[in-house]
Amino acid sequence: MTWSKAKTEWQKTRQIFQALFLEEHRAQKAAYAKAEIDWQQCHQQRKETWRRRQAEDLDWHKRNKERKDNPFPECTWIAILVVIDNCTRQCFGLPVFRSGSHVTSEEVVTALRSLLPAELAFVISDQGTHFLAKPFMQLAQEADFIHVPIYRHRPETNGIAERFVLTFKNWLRSKSWQDLAGLQALVSEFQPEYNDRPHQGLSIPGLSPNEFAKRVWL
Repeated sequence: MTWSKAKTEWQKTRQIFQALFLEEHRAQKAAYAKAEIDWQQCHQQRKETWRRRQAEDLDWHKRNKERKDNPFPECTWIAILVVIDNCTRQCFGLPVFRSGSHVTSEEVVTALRSLLPAELAFVISDQGTHFLAKPFMQLAQEADFIHVPIYRHRPETNGIAERFVLTFKNWLRSKSWQDLAGLQALVSEFQPEYNDRPHQGLSIPGLSPNEFAKRVWL
């Protein structure tokens, strides 16, 4: 059960229990206690998942910082935009930006124009300034899609993209590059490899994103 669904059901159960008359309250007490325990376990699991993701992210950054052959100056960042389909899990592209943390909304929009499919209906993103700026809003109007920004500090709302980022980071750990062109070459290697390998998260487990996409669009 998803976190949001579990939370909604618990709130509903609590409201119903609190509204009961005394006799009904006593009769439902045991069932309510069990529901409360289930909710606490679900809540604890969510906290543990969040802590694990934070630890994994910190570990990745630590490993990256400690690389003795770091190809980029310490003050330089390289940004990579993840463009992935929530239905098929296909990665449409991983544009690389030399400007790093200073990447502009115009750069992001230019990259998206060449990657987003014509039949696109929704775009889910975080609430970064690039996705709230005027150029992106204009793109949404021109391409006729609905922008769905996720809640702040709720990465699980966009879990498919978050999982992809983790997979990509783990893949990069064993790789090395000397310059921007080397990193772009690795990105170009990873994308088709990811799209062609079996994916257990799909509704038909065992198919690759590319194979699943062919079935969906037939």
